[in-house]
Amino acid sequence: MKTNRYDSLSDNELLENYYQSKHPQWIGILLERYTLLLLGVCMKYLKNEDEAKDAVQQVFLKVLIEVTKYKIDFFKSWLYMVAKNHCLMKLRAQQGKYTQELKEETAIEQHETDRNDLLTNEKTYSLLEESVDELNLEQKQCVTLFYLEKKSYQQITEATGFNLMQVKSHIQNGKRNLRMLLGKKLKQRQQN
Repeated sequence: MKTNRYDSLSDNELLENYYQSKHPQWIGILLERYTLLLLGVCMKYLKNEDEAKDAVQQVFLKVLIEVTKYKIDFFKSWLYMVAKNHCLMKLRAQQGKYTQELKEETAIEQHETDRNDLLTNEKTYSLLEESVDELNLEQKQCVTLFYLEKKSYQQITEATGFNLMQVKSHIQNGKRNLRMLLGKKLKQRQQN
């Protein structure tokens, strides 16, 4: 096993040498010392060897930038946190990308569903109009006033001259007849 002439120096001694000289060689020695630790941390989070190796390189660069900004007392712990945070940020970014793709797919599917529903509703609405026209005059008049014009029973009695019982009866019978007529028309359309 190859020994390095700096193996006898502690992390803190290497850091002190760096802070005094500002020479990146000292940080390089520290990073070399903990490369396997970094790779292990990145593998733990990213679960992919190539991504983990890339992440280690990115962490090295980040350390070279960050070490100039802070006074670090426990390099190993600090390095572990830098690596962990880097991996978590990478995972969040991937999750965000996946979530965005999923939202876009869902929006496209929803648009298609809405379009199909609209076409189906238009066809059903035209069949409903046809069916209303086939009701007898009293039922057609009461159903139209009640459901389409949102008139109350009292307003319908005043507009038509029917008494309250007749209005309720025409609406109830008209609704039942509409359901039957519409059901037949929908069934015929499906068969064609």
